[in-house]
Amino acid sequence: MPQRLKLAVAQSRTLDTTQDTLKALEATTKRAAANGVDLVLFPEAYLGGYPRTCTFGAAVGARDPNGRDQFLHYFHDAVDLGDTPVGAGDAWVDRKLPLAKGSSVRGDGTREELERIARETGVFLVTGLVERAGGSLYCAVVYVCPRLGMLGKRRKVMPTGTERLVWAQGAASTLKAVVTDIKGVRVTLAAAICWENLMPLTRFAIYSQNVNLYLAPTADARDTWLPLMRTVACESRAFVLSSNQCVRRKHLPEWVRNPAVAAKKEVEKKDHAVEHKLGGRRRSTVTTREGHEICLPAVPNGTSSSAIEDGDESRPNSISPRGRRKSKITETPEHHEICWPEPKAGQDHPVSSDEDEEFVCRGGSCIISPLGDVLGGPLWEDDSDGLLVVDVDFEDCERGRLDLDVAGSYARHDAFKLTVEGLDLAPPP
Repeated sequence: MPQRLKLAVAQSRTLDTTQDTLKALEATTKRAAANGVDLVLFPEAYLGGYPRTCTFGAAVGARDPNGRDQFLHYFHDAVDLGDTPVGAGDAWVDRKLPLAKGSSVRGDGTREELERIARETGVFLVTGLVERAGGSLYCAVVYVCPRLGMLGKRRKVMPTGTERLVWAQGAASTLKAVVTDIKGVRVTLAAAICWENLMPLTRFAIYSQNVNLYLAPTADARDTWLPLMRTVACESRAFVLSSNQCVRRKHLPEWVRNPAVAAKKEVEKKDHAVEHKLGGRRRSTVTTREGHEICLPAVPNGTSSSAIEDGDESRPNSISPRGRRKSKITETPEHHEICWPEPKAGQDHPVSSDEDEEFVCRGGSCIISPLGDVLGGPLWEDDSDGLLVVDVDFEDCERGRLDLDVAGSYARHDAFKLTVEGLDLAPPP
């Protein structure tokens, strides 16, 4: 008897705020439910955002203050699911962790919101997100059942390239597959996030658990991604779902596109209150011929501001800006002064409309059969919040095992051994 389900991938992009993105996730899930979808996959880092093109002001041995402000924005956009930095595993899934006094939930309520959406739509949700735990961020994926709520969560074990600056490493134990029953169909599913799919041992750890649904949320929009997904499907003899965001430059948050301007705006929002508190005391900065900036102290109440006019050459040891642009200086409530550097040539210029429309991520979401055939997609350069929907028969996974079972008959367990710290590779019961 056919074991049929409707599977979908959402090529959805992160919106300006995490709350807006959650609302968009709910709207897309409702649209999927209206199309009879049983399970939907959202992209890597969908909640919290993938900080594409962002440098966070970092170079080897150096950090720029504006980069720290970017990280502050990113940290606040991430979601708190109430887990521990180490990862509490089943204790977190089963809600056995202690609650703060007077609180009914752990974290910021995102877990409960995702569970509500799954419950009300009847759709099994899998979404990528950026998880905040303690002082660190993790790229994670959650599995949300309409009946049972959160079934599991995994964290990316190896952030790729410069992702390692802002994302911590997740435990390999989170590669654990989860088993669910959807309309009488037994589904064993697990996720490999983006370039984890290029890690052969990570893939094999998932194959060993006898998955029939392999999930690959990603941020990779290269032409090489589709053939990789087809290879994974052929190896695993599982259905493969891959979801990516399609993003134009104009869709990036301002703190990514123009960090200096965004940082100034944040300070200037607070500066009015500070100025009122300080009684309108003057702030001043001058720039030397060599481009160094000198930040003059705020004037105490009752002191004549004319004594420290910018570029007052009659003042001993003063340095004239000689027509150079004076940088903004602001003062924190603790009376620390912040002197913004002058922009370099070409910096902080408005982005042209042509640049705005450039794709910084082309998408490429797809659905692949257990024999490597492309069933849906890939969606390239489609930023319309597209939803790929495919009706599949899970018995195709078993048909594919006739000639290949990489974790079973082909594994040669007598010759090769793989152990993963904290993870049982045996198929789940």
